[in-house]
Amino acid sequence: MRSKKLLAAKILKVSPKKIKFKAEALEDIGKAITRSDIRGLIAVKDITQSKKPHHSRVRARKIATQKKKGLRKGHGSRKGKKHSKISKKEKWMVKIRAQRKLLKQLRERDLIAPKNYRLVYAKSKGGFFRNRRHLNLYLDEHNLIKK
Repeated sequence: MRSKKLLAAKILKVSPKKIKFKAEALEDIGKAITRSDIRGLIAVKDITQSKKPHHSRVRARKIATQKKKGLRKGHGSRKGKKHSKISKKEKWMVKIRAQRKLLKQLRERDLIAPKNYRLVYAKSKGGFFRNRRHLNLYLDEHNLIKK
């Protein structure tokens, strides 16, 4: 039977491990000698080839959900140049919006004088401040926040 399995495997161009014989047709398979006999048994589905296993998508789906959450973005996962993930402009937009939001809140609570507001707004527009913390430090050092 081993030789029949090898012959069938060669005909179907798969591994012998993938070849399955029907239990009822073992007698007919035993009598088969030539390649044409084996081909005939393949045609009547006495000899079949087990289906190819597909790649499991479980891990891929798990990774996709993690990426959706914003994970897997560390230095080891990055490909491309320094500003390919977040462009310089997008980085700037995030930074300036945060600073302007802070300034707006200070103005609405009357914690900063209108003249100082304009002065600091212009500085932030010019890229003077690195971030909100830097802006707060500047305001404290220059006593621009009313207490």
